[in-house]
Amino acid sequence: MSDSSSLLIDPSRLAEPLAEARGRFHVVALAECASTNTVLLRLAEDGAPSGTVVVTDRQTAGRGSRGRTWMASPESSLTFSVLWAFPGGLERLSGLSLAVGVAVVQALGRCGAAGVQLKWPNDILYGHAKLGGILVELHADEQGAKAVIGIGLNLRLPESIGAPSVAALPPAALAQIVADLPERHLLFSHLLRALAETFDRFVSGGFAAVRADWHACHAWQERPVRLLREGRVDKEGVCEGADLDGALLVRTVEGIERCLSGDVSLRPL
Repeated sequence: MSDSSSLLIDPSRLAEPLAEARGRFHVVALAECASTNTVLLRLAEDGAPSGTVVVTDRQTAGRGSRGRTWMASPESSLTFSVLWAFPGGLERLSGLSLAVGVAVVQALGRCGAAGVQLKWPNDILYGHAKLGGILVELHADEQGAKAVIGIGLNLRLPESIGAPSVAALPPAALAQIVADLPERHLLFSHLLRALAETFDRFVSGGFAAVRADWHACHAWQERPVRLLREGRVDKEGVCEGADLDGALLVRTVEGIERCLSGDVSLRPL
């Protein structure tokens, strides 16, 4: 059994690998918490600045898409949340979760993890298995829009994953993709730097600025897919990617289906 204290992220060790981005982040490392998003939302309410990051070695009640639970342990995962402020209102943040996915793929690529892909709107895939997930929660005030962006990545497969639901994707882990797992501070730094770069692009041009990159990472671009609602097939068609505001586009016999709701699940035919 690994000692959690030996695995805890040390913020002082991030300064050198973060390089020019180190002044843009303030990292809070916790040995354990229920959910990094929940902790960071509370810090944001108390006035935490943009660039505040909460990272934990053990997450006991993380929140995934559609209310799913995301568990994290120091031996098997890297789980963190980032608070970022954006100018303008919430309407300018359409497609942000997709842009975050692009940043994650690029960061993992810099760590030698080739072949990582994305599934709309917030899954990180390797093959047809789930490597990680993204949860974006948005808030607005008189100063602009703020996003709390949670990211969870499987570093190793857990010993026991329980019985997945019929619709759930099987798990994947970074250890299956790279021969030697990157040191956690280096991996974390690559992720934060890629996020800062992507946020800058997003501020300048919205999702349109990274849309081509997202299409290049999209697991089922121009492939036949099924749209599932509540576990049942709703429509079938060919996935044409995402439009300029991040909506999913699927060409069906009835024309182009434009999906905005995260309640829709996508599966290949």
